[in-house]
Amino acid sequence: MLSNRWWMVTTTMVAPIFWGTTYLVTTQFLPPDRPLLAATLRALPAGLLIVLITRRLPRGAWWWKSLVLGTLNIGVFFALLFLAAYRLPGGVAATMGAVQPLLVTVLAARILGDRVTGLRVAAGIAGVFGVALLVLQATARLDLLGVLAALGGAAVMAVGTVLAKRWGQPAHPLVSTSWQLLAGGLVLVPVLLVVEGLPTEPLTPGNVAGYAYLAVLGTALSYTLWFRGIQNLPVASVAFLGLLSPVVAVACGWALLQQPLSFGQVVGATIVLAAVAATNAVSPGRPPRPARRAGVRRR
Repeated sequence: MLSNRWWMVTTTMVAPIFWGTTYLVTTQFLPPDRPLLAATLRALPAGLLIVLITRRLPRGAWWWKSLVLGTLNIGVFFALLFLAAYRLPGGVAATMGAVQPLLVTVLAARILGDRVTGLRVAAGIAGVFGVALLVLQATARLDLLGVLAALGGAAVMAVGTVLAKRWGQPAHPLVSTSWQLLAGGLVLVPVLLVVEGLPTEPLTPGNVAGYAYLAVLGTALSYTLWFRGIQNLPVASVAFLGLLSPVVAVACGWALLQQPLSFGQVVGATIVLAAVAATNAVSPGRPPRPARRAGVRRR
C-alpha cells in the first residue's frame, strides 16, 4: 500500500515539474504577446487528438461537467497562465500560484467535508512564505496585471481541482482529461478570435516545437497524471505538489537563462520542498481513503 501510494505521488509530481518549464518555453520559443493563441494551441490539439484516438465521448451529465471542468481547469486557467507568463518573469509568475494549496484546503473542507488539519494550514503558510522569498529576491519589476492573472489562475484551478475530486472520473484518466482539454480549447477559440485574432505571420520551427512540447508533455501527459492523482490521493495533498512548479521555474531560469539565484531564494525553495514533503507523508496505520468512483451512478 505504501509503495503504491508513493508511486502515485511520484507520477503525479511529473505534472508540476513539466508545468514549471512552461514559463521558460513561453518566453524562449513562443511568439510574443500571444497568450490566447498559446493557451488555445496548448489545449485544443491535445484534446482533439486524444478524443480521435480513444473515440470516447462524454455521456449524460458528463457533457456539462466536462464543460465546467474544462472551462475552469483549462480554458480560463490557461488564458490567465499565459497572460501572467508574458507579463512576469518566469520564477515570479510561477510562484504566484502558491496560494492554491490553501484555497484547495478551504474548498475541500466546504465542498468535500475534508478536515482542515493544522499541518496543512501550517504547510500552506510555509509554502506561501517560501515562494514569497523567491519572489522578493527576484530583481525584475512586478507587473500588477500579471500578478492578478497569476492569482486568478490559481483560484480558478483550485475550484476546478476540488470539483474534479467531487465528481470523480467516469472513464480512464486519459479519456476524461481529453474531454476537459477539448472543452477548454473550444471555450478559448472565440475569445482568441475576438481579442487577438489569428496569427498574421507563419510560425517558426521554434514556435511549432514550443507548442508541441506544451501540448504533448505539458498538457496531455501532465493533466492525465494530475487528474489521476486527484482521484487516488487526498486532494489537498495533491494541491501541495503544485508548489514544485515555481521551484522548477526558478531552477530553469538559473540553469538555462543564467538568472541570478540568491541565498534567500535557496531558503525559499527549501521551505517549499519541506511543505510538499510534509503534506504528502503517510501517517503509520492511516492509509489514504480511496477516491469515490464517478461511474457508480449513471443517468
